[in-house]
This record gives sequence, structure tokens and C-alpha cells, in this order.
Amino acid sequence: MDLSETFTKPLKDFAKNSLRLVKRCTKPDAKEYKKICLQTIIGFTIMGFIGFFVKLIFIPINNIIMGGNAEAATEAAAA
Repeated sequence: MDLSETFTKPLKDFAKNSLRLVKRCTKPDAKEYKKICLQTIIGFTIMGFIGFFVKLIFIPINNIIMGGNAEAATEAAAA
């Protein structure tokens, strides 16, 4: 009996704590929801600009590493 209680007690405690958390949670009001949406949009925009500038920086570096003949290689592959 002690062995089964050892395995079930943590699961029961977790379920009880999870249920308590869900009961305390509330839906955001309109003002809070707009604030969260704005912050998410700002975050996506910042990450997009970071990705764009990293790509912009690494295009010339990649051309230097691969050699300046990237266009000739693509034309030869297409032919």
C-alpha cells in the first residue's frame, strides 16, 4: 500500500494545485488584451527586423565565401 501511495500522492497533489491555479485565473479585460496584443506585435516586428538585418549582413559575406560567381553557377545549373 505504501508503494502505490508513493506514486499516486505526487499526482494527486499536482492535480489539486493545477485545479487551484485554473480556478484563480481570470480572463483579461479589453484594456489588458490590447496591451498584450500591442506588445506581441512589437516583439514580432523587432524580431523581423533583426532577421532582415542579419540576412542583409550575411548575403555579402556568403557571396565572398562562395566566390563571386554565384550567378554563373545558377545559370549553368539552369542550362
